[in-house]
Amino acid sequence: MTCNIEYLNFKSNRLIPFDQFVETVLYKPKIGYYTKKIPFGRTGDFITAPTISNLFSEIISIWIVSSWEELGKPRYFNFVELGPGDGSFAKVFVNTLKKFPNLFNSINIYLYEKSEFLKNIQKEKLKDSKIKWINNFDKINKGPVIFFGNEFFDAIPIKQFTYKKKLLLEKYCYLDRVKGFKEVYQRAKIEDIKEIKNFRVLKDLKFIEFPKLGILEMSKIVKKIKKLSGGVLLIDYGYTKLLNKSTIQMVMQNKKVRTDDFFKNVGKADITSLVNFSLLKEYFLKNEMNVKKIVTQKFFLEKMGIVERAKILEKKMDLKQKNYMLSTLNRLLNKKLMGDLFKVIFAFKSKSNNFLGFK
Repeated sequence: MTCNIEYLNFKSNRLIPFDQFVETVLYKPKIGYYTKKIPFGRTGDFITAPTISNLFSEIISIWIVSSWEELGKPRYFNFVELGPGDGSFAKVFVNTLKKFPNLFNSINIYLYEKSEFLKNIQKEKLKDSKIKWINNFDKINKGPVIFFGNEFFDAIPIKQFTYKKKLLLEKYCYLDRVKGFKEVYQRAKIEDIKEIKNFRVLKDLKFIEFPKLGILEMSKIVKKIKKLSGGVLLIDYGYTKLLNKSTIQMVMQNKKVRTDDFFKNVGKADITSLVNFSLLKEYFLKNEMNVKKIVTQKFFLEKMGIVERAKILEKKMDLKQKNYMLSTLNRLLNKKLMGDLFKVIFAFKSKSNNFLGFK
């Protein structure tokens, strides 16, 4: 398998853990996938719910309003969007909040973005002075906080392991100057073995995907929530019944890339993995967080009234607008499309637990 070695800037025959390899090809400044192109939308490589329909963003915005009310309508309130993409959600969010002046006057809106390239795109779209960009959560030290991530966790590279004769091996990548990139399994590090064995949901698997980098991110979020109260809402494509296989996906021009062509397209396509929601739930519970029942995107959006909202909007639409809205709504809710594949989890720390959308 040949590739652009100069572009990727990898040293030959140096073993790199799979998650670090993916982290490099996605996020390395100026050469990583997320640092040099707009990946979202019909002309990009994939479409996210906020770019499919404003209805999605509006419904999530209403959920945040309801959560603020559930937290006692604090006069100082923080909201953090994790991985804001092209800014589509944040734009609708701000416009929606303006209809709730008490909340709008109380809220601090932060966008947590790793890519400077995407940050510049967001700043072009979002001119409201309420919005601030952050690289960490240090400035958030007063009032409850709600974190929200749509397709955030799946974009954080994962480690992969397999058992061979009761020995846990980790997947590494290396660059052969003649044959291109290759995969090889090496004995897992003791610290990783210990961490994996701490999770009951991983106990009987022969092939293990472990989101070490994702858990590091989540630990910072959990620490802030436990200190200030609030919660984290994550919507992503993933599973609750355990899988015994790789869930790595590469997408380019809104189509999945064949597994055989993986290394041919590094740096040119998005790389994600399915989120293990059972593992996420166990992680939150281990860290003394409360967790609502994991539900599908269809369940959550319907419980939050997305169908009723669409019926109200269609009364003011012409036939073309109505058909477009219904087709995008179908994409969000259809069980064979995003409806069941995408799951929703909410972990929180507060005196109340009557947050909407989960029952």
